[in-house]
Amino acid sequence: MGTFREATALVARTDGTFGAELDAQWSVGTRLHGGYLLAVLAKAVCESPAGVEHPHVTSVSASFVTPPEPGAAAVSVEILRIGRSLAQARAVLTQEGRTCVEAHVTLGRLDDSEPWWSNHEPVEIPPEQECVPVPVDPPGIGMPVPLMGVLDEHIHPGHVGFTVGRPSREGVVATWQRLADGSDWDPLSLLVALDPGPSVSIALGLRGWAPTIQLTGYVRKLPAPGPIRVRLSATDIGGDRMDETAHVWDSKGRLVAQAAQLAAVRLPTDR
Repeated sequence: MGTFREATALVARTDGTFGAELDAQWSVGTRLHGGYLLAVLAKAVCESPAGVEHPHVTSVSASFVTPPEPGAAAVSVEILRIGRSLAQARAVLTQEGRTCVEAHVTLGRLDDSEPWWSNHEPVEIPPEQECVPVPVDPPGIGMPVPLMGVLDEHIHPGHVGFTVGRPSREGVVATWQRLADGSDWDPLSLLVALDPGPSVSIALGLRGWAPTIQLTGYVRKLPAPGPIRVRLSATDIGGDRMDETAHVWDSKGRLVAQAAQLAAVRLPTDR
């Protein structure tokens, strides 16, 4: 098992781009995980001149054009603005001349302060040790999930009915998550948590991959050490499309990240 730091390592090139080696462990089925790809893009922006005074990713809005394969890839960064409190850039991940993912990334400087105001309480979930661990070959999903070899994830016991053919059909999945390499969460790795698995579609009884088309996420604070709580929910599914909203709380119960995405989903023909 490689570490998150190793999986997102970049090499600066003389032409101003960054070289990356996309790690197959960070995959769902045979496709590289969207949150992992966002972390690679955002890291490139952080390692560009935009990140000198603004070290933390605070927002990202990405379009997933075509799935890259594990292996060599390149990331180009176009700096749009460097201001006093933030920097903005466009990052593009390419492979063999193909554009795979394009993102607009905003950098800033985060802290671990308490919110001035909040009306969003942490998701209610039993203690981590009372939740169900997710293996690399989870039942009821229909494909292996190598990502679960590098993430330590436990699902709310009320949300695992899909593993025995009885999906909850509530449109919500709550999990505890840690990085399996033992490192603490940071703004970059939180991008992985903003594209959590299993997808809500699985909990609704829809098997198969639900590829992300577009995702917009915000990182709000530096997370405290320890596990995070993640709530993933859907509002409406139809026309082979599904929205998903993710909220992430740190071990102190503070909202540290949130995201909304549009994903493709294959609907049954008999409904």
